[in-house]
Amino acid sequence: MCRSIKTLRPPFTEDVSEADHRAAALQYVRKVSGFRTPAAHNADAFDRAVEAVSAATHDLLADLQVRGSRAG
Repeated sequence: MCRSIKTLRPPFTEDVSEADHRAAALQYVRKVSGFRTPAAHNADAFDRAVEAVSAATHDLLADLQVRGSRAG
């Protein structure tokens, strides 16, 4: 699922932005919901899901400890 979502953690990607988190979240929510662009009556739920997944992605990447990397 979501094969086009790239890995966002080091050492695969060093500089990850909020835009990267949001892009991955958007791809995920599109895949799960089956909507590329939701209808107006689903737009709020879709947008909230993208924001929640983006925040979860940020938290996950912030908390991961990658072997051999320096905390900094």
